[in-house]
Amino acid sequence: MTRGLPLLALLLAWPGSALAEGGGALLHAVPAQKVFALLFLMIGPMKILGPFVMMTQGADAAFRRQLATRAILFSAAALAVAGLLGQRMLQNFNIPLQVLALTGGLVLFLVALQTVLEQFRRPDATRGAAPKPDLALAINPLAFPTIVTPYGIAAMIIFVALVEGDLAAQLTIAGLVALILALNWLAMLYAHVVLRYAGTALQIFAVVLGVTQVALGLMIILQSLSGLGVFELRV
Repeated sequence: MTRGLPLLALLLAWPGSALAEGGGALLHAVPAQKVFALLFLMIGPMKILGPFVMMTQGADAAFRRQLATRAILFSAAALAVAGLLGQRMLQNFNIPLQVLALTGGLVLFLVALQTVLEQFRRPDATRGAAPKPDLALAINPLAFPTIVTPYGIAAMIIFVALVEGDLAAQLTIAGLVALILALNWLAMLYAHVVLRYAGTALQIFAVVLGVTQVALGLMIILQSLSGLGVFELRV
């Protein structure tokens, strides 16, 4: 994973000239598994397990399945709308891809850093009780911002812009997103069982994932600044 970080960061900080070269350049230069790894880091299931268990305490299996299904449907719709509207906004406001990548990288860095630092904080005894089970939770906070993160939206917009006009590449990106959303759905269905038997291992993995996201966010920031001509990055 460490070797892939510069390549994954470079993918988000892709030069704007790639648009003129055709969307197929994205998947030709970067294997689909690398794109999947990046999307998994940003909209994958690891960050969903804990919040979903808290939201569904005392709820039956039917309610959990219904809540998970609604959240995934809302998430899929949100990502599709974000990709389409974001691409048009990039064109209308002449926002370079490097600037959008810099924004996404900054948000990813700050959120991931906060997540890592929270592991060292003492439990807050004054924290409010878990929300009562309600299907309205499928939209907020489950679909957004838990599943569809701000930096995930930024990545989606960039991918859609890079594969514009290439149907095969568009279908590949859509398939990868659909696969990750399916994994999110399965993770929510079995969240209680997973946390019960593998909670400690997942906590350790979450810290490793958080550190990886901090590094990825920092690499995206540096690659974006380098792409904007602020300095020359040597890695």
